[in-house]
Amino acid sequence: MAIEQGIWRLAGSTGEAPQKLRPTGLADEGRLEEQIMQDISILNPDWLLIGRQVRTGFDKLIDLLALDANGNVVIIELKRDKTPRDVVAQAIDYASWVLTLADYQLIEIYQAFAECYQRPHLTLEDAFSAKFGVPLADVTLNDSHQMVVVATKLDASSERIINYLNEHAQLSINALFFAAFEDGGNHYLSRAWMIDPNEPPQPASRKTQKAPWNGEFYASFGDDRPWELARRYGFIAGGGATWYSKTLNLLSDGDRVWVNIPKTGYVGVAEVTGERCRADEFMVETADGLQNLKAVTTLAEYPHLHHPSTPDDEDTLEYIVPVRWIKSVPVTEAFREVGLFGNQNTVCKPTAPKWEHTVARLKQAWKID
Repeated sequence: MAIEQGIWRLAGSTGEAPQKLRPTGLADEGRLEEQIMQDISILNPDWLLIGRQVRTGFDKLIDLLALDANGNVVIIELKRDKTPRDVVAQAIDYASWVLTLADYQLIEIYQAFAECYQRPHLTLEDAFSAKFGVPLADVTLNDSHQMVVVATKLDASSERIINYLNEHAQLSINALFFAAFEDGGNHYLSRAWMIDPNEPPQPASRKTQKAPWNGEFYASFGDDRPWELARRYGFIAGGGATWYSKTLNLLSDGDRVWVNIPKTGYVGVAEVTGERCRADEFMVETADGLQNLKAVTTLAEYPHLHHPSTPDDEDTLEYIVPVRWIKSVPVTEAFREVGLFGNQNTVCKPTAPKWEHTVARLKQAWKID
């Protein structure tokens, strides 16, 4: 389905008609690339740019390369003067090279990029830690990848190809449409995704072997969140940005979820008892009856809940999923050993072979049938 974008200036008083801004077009997509270089959040605030005009092993140039918080590679290709079908095919061609990249090659790509374009961090380790707040050593680089085509428009045939590749070929490819507008000498840029980027991503794996999902979920509980409050009141949480809170939607009543605190270890397993809700609307049982979680906690106890975000800024709010703990332990008793599954998503459905091993070890350690 073709996407048409428009922006209207709202009237200053009642009765006046809104005025549609004049589209100006994007004659020079190189200028768009420069804007992305200045601020990757134009595409996605949860990506780290690591390369520009990256030369492949078959002497072609990838427009832009990025990483997400799990170390997955994002291939970004601008349509420029290529036909819509050509740019889709080219992105897939580049992906065939990206999946062969080793950790050290991605580190070298970033180093060359940082030196050429004077980035604030000269090493990938420093840039990754500054962007995502976790050490690069805590993630698996290039375990998966996804492709994004940036264009002003695509034909219906190309859109059908992208949808087919996502639904039937287990490839993660999306399209991002930009349009430019002008109003009284001011210039504006709008964007629209072809496929909702807030849906939990299904990146194409570079590993050919996957285990079937065992029906049990993994949750990452940030070490900056109040684990003892979560144990007491029965919840898991995520927020601060859409990337961290959206995957909580994967959980439904009755699901089982194993909870890990990154760099600390596994601290609990629970049964989900409800859907995701805003943390400032979450009610808990206290000695005085049902009360709002925000009312019974302080800023020092739960900074994310008492964050001074505006109520309308739902992307940055804290969200909660209620659970009934089957087993939970203090941080000092967290279970951690080499070979256990880890992931930076707040919630995910692991298909890595080590997930089955992880669940088996936790059941054994915590004596869970």
